[in-house]
Amino acid sequence: MNHLIEANIKGVSLQFKTEDGVFSPARVDRGTLAMLSEVDFAEGDRVLDLGCGYGAVGILVAKLIGSQSVVMVDKDPLAVDLARENAVLNGVPGILICQSDGFSQLSETGFTMILSNPPYHTDFSVARHFIEKGFNRLVLGGKMYLVVKRREWYKNKLVSIFGGVQISEVDGYYVLCAEKRSHGYAKKGKGGKRRI
Repeated sequence: MNHLIEANIKGVSLQFKTEDGVFSPARVDRGTLAMLSEVDFAEGDRVLDLGCGYGAVGILVAKLIGSQSVVMVDKDPLAVDLARENAVLNGVPGILICQSDGFSQLSETGFTMILSNPPYHTDFSVARHFIEKGFNRLVLGGKMYLVVKRREWYKNKLVSIFGGVQISEVDGYYVLCAEKRSHGYAKKGKGGKRRI
């Protein structure tokens, strides 16, 4: 079944064509909205929408700071097709949108921000890939934002890679933000403790 969602996010009116079979086809997901409420975008940002679905995050960012500043990826070909259609529908056809399983088919780098509402899997393999490979695609000072329901694993993983994390609770979700402060993964400090 096809859907047409109308949404106003950060004062921007948007429309999204969706279909059953993609994530949250009837409305923009509450977790995604929670994450977006915690992020401000500015000229000069280069943003990756990782696991873009039908495009809500990346298209909003393109409307705010320009389509040349946004890259969107998803492994689902239906989601990628819908994201491309929705970019045109919302007047930002210049976004780079690619089908990629995480970072496997994506060569782009130098992001100031990576935003993701990672798929919920019990083994966390997708999230581990997103965090470990995402770190390497960020510029120094770049930030990774994740919105999740299960806080502890993500908190620990982000701390182990980035060295620290900020956590906000918004509308029943956890929004985690980790900043890249060095070129290498965080190291354990004295006594094996990591700073948070």
